[in-house]
Order: sequence, then C-alpha cells, then structure tokens
Amino acid sequence: MFKGKAIKYGNNVDTDVIIPARYLNTSNALELASHCMEDIDKNFINKVKTGDIMVAGKNFGCGSSREHAPLAIKTVGISCIIAETFARIFYRNSINIGLPILECVEAARDINEGNDVSVDVTTGIITNNTKGKTYKATPFPKFMQEIINAQGLVNYLKERTEV
Repeated sequence: MFKGKAIKYGNNVDTDVIIPARYLNTSNALELASHCMEDIDKNFINKVKTGDIMVAGKNFGCGSSREHAPLAIKTVGISCIIAETFARIFYRNSINIGLPILECVEAARDINEGNDVSVDVTTGIITNNTKGKTYKATPFPKFMQEIINAQGLVNYLKERTEV
C-alpha cells in the first residue's frame, strides 16, 4: 500500500524530460534523481516528498529506451505512477527496477495535483482520499508483483538462485 500527494503531468511525457540526455553520463541513481523532471517542471525536485504518487495522461515514458528514467523517478522518492497509458519499454523498465506503475484512465483523469492518494498495487485499488473516490486498475500478475516486491528483476533473480 502506498500513500502520498499526487504530482500530475499531461500526455506524452517522454524520457528526455524525465531525465535529460545531458545527465546520462552517470549511472549514479542519486545524481540522476537530482535532475528528475527538471526540463518539464523546474520545481519538481523541491516539491516531491518520499512516497508521493506521480499521475499522468497517455503514453507516459515515450521516447528513448532508457532505464535511467524510471530509476530517477524511483530514487527521487515517487512510490508509484498512475497513468492512462505507458510506453511499453518504460512499462517494462519500471517493473525491472521495481517501480510500481498502474494504468487507469479514470484515476489519471480525475486525480488533481496535490490530492491525497492511496494505492494498493496487489488489488489495483486506487483511492483519491481528497475526493473520496475509488478507482480500479488491473493488478499485476503474481510474478510481476514478486519482481516489484523484490525491488526489481535483478534482486528477484538473485533470490531465486541463492542456495
């Protein structure tokens, strides 16, 4: 279960604004996080709090196929992303690093910036506590929930291969 304030963006937020290419000379997650969203929202790094929930429109994470984008979002403290739709490569990269993401058109459209939101990724239930409304996303299959719970695919595989 995740609970936080909503930070909202529109449609077609691409990986180049999530983490600008000029910062891709590092794989240091903290350094990447310090530049997260700066080309679309200069104040993002100052307003985000650990546990906050990112909400967006259609095609979130489109553009370049870089794991840096979901890594920067997760490292800055975002607990979950809700969007109408995700670019497929961003979707898979998010799961691979253990960042929960849910597609739910109604929630993405109805949740406003600053709303208090709760998300249960095991059931797909999203609650807008500010408005007193509940939405239903499709929960992840069990194996994907296990990857997220392990904090990513690498940890998931390590857990399975340890003797």
